[in-house]
Amino acid sequence: MLKTDSPRNIPENCYLCGYMENSDNKEEKGFVADFRRRLKEVKTTRWIRFGLVSIVFLAWVAWMGDWWLAIFELLLFDIYISGYIPFTWWKKSKSKVTRSVMSWVDAIVYALVLVYFVFAFVGQNYQIPSSSLEKTLLTGDYLWVNKMVYGPRVPMTPVHFPLVHNTLLGHKSYLDKPSVEYRRLKGLRSVEEGDIVVFNFPAGDTVASKFEETPMYYDLLVKQYGRDKIKADKATFGDVIYRPVDRRQNFVKRAVGLPGNRIKIVNDTLYIDGNVRPFPKNVQFNYVFATSRPLTTDDARSLGIAEADLGTFEPMSASRINIQPFLSDAPADTYAYMAPLTSDMISRMKADGTMLAIAKFNDIAPYFSAEGANSYAFPFGEDADWTLANYGGAEGLLIPAKGMTIELTPANWRTYERCIRNYEGHSDAYFDIATEKVYIDGKPATTYTFDMDYYFMMGDNRDNSQDSRFWGFVPEDHIVGTPMIVLASFDRERSLFDGKIRWNRILRSANPDK
Repeated sequence: MLKTDSPRNIPENCYLCGYMENSDNKEEKGFVADFRRRLKEVKTTRWIRFGLVSIVFLAWVAWMGDWWLAIFELLLFDIYISGYIPFTWWKKSKSKVTRSVMSWVDAIVYALVLVYFVFAFVGQNYQIPSSSLEKTLLTGDYLWVNKMVYGPRVPMTPVHFPLVHNTLLGHKSYLDKPSVEYRRLKGLRSVEEGDIVVFNFPAGDTVASKFEETPMYYDLLVKQYGRDKIKADKATFGDVIYRPVDRRQNFVKRAVGLPGNRIKIVNDTLYIDGNVRPFPKNVQFNYVFATSRPLTTDDARSLGIAEADLGTFEPMSASRINIQPFLSDAPADTYAYMAPLTSDMISRMKADGTMLAIAKFNDIAPYFSAEGANSYAFPFGEDADWTLANYGGAEGLLIPAKGMTIELTPANWRTYERCIRNYEGHSDAYFDIATEKVYIDGKPATTYTFDMDYYFMMGDNRDNSQDSRFWGFVPEDHIVGTPMIVLASFDRERSLFDGKIRWNRILRSANPDK
C-alpha cells in the first residue's frame, strides 16, 4: 500500500484528485495569506479613518434611500484597507517629479470630491448680487446657505465642476447628460411663510448668454425685441442657451405666499387669504423727500443709502417743481431726493430735522404708466390695473399646490401656462383661440392637477425687486435652501481702507425675522 504525505485523508487510488485539491488549496492559501498580510499591515489610524468614512457613507446611503449604493462600500474598503486597485501607484514611481505632481493631483481630486458632496447635500456659500432684500441682506453679503433644512435636491446635472455654478472660463461647467429627474431628500421642514429662500430663477430656463447676468431675462427680451431678432443678432444677445433647473441663476427672496394661498397687494400692503400680513422689519419703499440741507456722502452712508440708489432733484429745477405739489411742506428751492427708505431711516431724518416733507413714490405716480400698467407684471396682460403696489385683483392670485385641481379657462390659462408647460413638462400644452379650449399632451383638457408645490417670492426692497410679481411662481424643484449666516460682507462702493469690510455683519443671522 502506497502512502502519501498529504495531511488530508485522500483515497489511495485517487492520485489525480489529491493533486488537484492540493493545487487549489495552494492558490486559496496564496490569496488568503496575501489578504491577511494586507490587513495586518494596515495602521490603526487608517482603520479609524475607514470606520468614520463608512459611517458617513452608509448614513448618506440610508438618507438617499437607495441601498444599491452600498456596493461602493467595497470600493472604500479597497481604498483605505486592502489596496488591490493601484490608486497610489505614483508613490512607488522612481521619478520625483511624478511623485510630486501626482501628490498634488491626488489632494486636489480628494478635495473636489469632498466639496462636491458638501455643496450638493449639506450647504454652500452664495453672494448677494443685488439690493432686492436690503436692508435685511446687503449687496456684497456672502451667505452660508443650508440645504438640509428643506432637504437637498439630488443633483439633476450630476456631472459638473463643484466650485462654479454654470460657467467656467466662458463655457458650460456641466454636462447636460446624464441627467437625473427631480428628487428631494428628507429635510427638517418645508418652506414657511417669511423664510428667506435661495432658489434657481424659474424664468432662467432659456437665456441670451450676454444678458444672463442682467435683469433683462429672456422673456422680457422676447417681449421687447422679438424671438427672431434675438436669435439672429448674436453680437448683441449672444447664444440662446437652455439651462437645466439646478444650473439656472441663483436668486434670494422672501417666501410670502405658500402653496394653496391666495395673495394680493393693496397699496403696498400684503394680504394672504384675505388676512393682512405685517411688513418685515427692514422693508423699504421708494420715497421722494425734501431736506433742510443737501445730503452729503457721509449722510447717505450713515443712513445706509447706496450711492447708486440716491436720485437728486436740484432746487428750482423742472423735475423739482413737478414734484412740489407732493412736498408742499417744504419750499420749492430746497433739495429733494428719491431713495428706498425704511421706517427707521425716515424716523431718524425727521428726528434730526433733516427731512422737511416726504411722499411715497407709488402715491405720486404708478410704478408703470397708466397705458402700460400690465406690461411687465405677471401674468403679462392678465389685468391692466395690476402693478407692484396693487396686485392680484379682487380675489387674489391663487398659488398652485401639489394635488390641487383647477378648472382651465381662457381667463386663467396665461396665469398657469408656464407651470404646466415649462415646469411640469407638458411642452405641447396650448390654448386654441379658435375653439377656446386648452390642449395638453394632444388632448383637450378642462382641468389640470398640479404635480408640484409652488411659492410666491418677494424682496424686502419692494419697489426695487425683480420677483414673483414680474415672473410668477417658484416651483418646489427650484428651491435650493435657506441662508443661515452671513460669512462675510463687502461694500462695493468703498475702498479697502474706507470701510469696505462690514465687520458688524460677519457671522450675523441671515434671516433675522425668523
